[in-house]
Amino acid sequence: MSGWNQKREVMERYDLTAHMYDMRYAEEQDAKFEVALKIVNIDRHNIVLDAGCGTGLLFEYVAAKAETIVGLDISRKILSLAKERAGKFQNVHLILADADNTPLKRNIFSHIFAFTLIQNTPNAVETLNEIGRVANLDAFIVISGLKKAFTKRRFKDLLQNTGLRIIALKDAGLKCYVAVCTPTKSDRTYGFLLD
Repeated sequence: MSGWNQKREVMERYDLTAHMYDMRYAEEQDAKFEVALKIVNIDRHNIVLDAGCGTGLLFEYVAAKAETIVGLDISRKILSLAKERAGKFQNVHLILADADNTPLKRNIFSHIFAFTLIQNTPNAVETLNEIGRVANLDAFIVISGLKKAFTKRRFKDLLQNTGLRIIALKDAGLKCYVAVCTPTKSDRTYGFLLD
């Protein structure tokens, strides 16, 4: 299946199931957010990207703390639900876009969250490279990887091979691995740090 066909299939699946997303996934997503936010702090100077934001569940955790939050998702229907949730906050902005080709400038986000994203993309390396492109060099990048899609070793290798330094990796009691990472500053040979 071509990359675009896989993306279209994911988009259509989330469009069809958007109305029950929170019922199906909120508890697991909340558990992942709590794990990550015990390690990563958000403050008023932070610009946050929620890549693959779904219905915007993360907004409830970070919107009151951050300067700006950008939620990005490929599913129009799921993003319409995120819009309802974002309406409570002045600093949340939404973009309908593909996480592999974001319409965003490079080096602008201090924090990037990509929960339940990379297993839904045709090429996780391309997705991580795009995430790295928009992250500033001091960013915290939080990535989750579904255990049924990745072994722990494969998940760690994927992150490290795309120029991420893992500072914490948690998975106890979760269906996913949750990695808190920073860009590798010393080795600028990784594609993710290049223009």
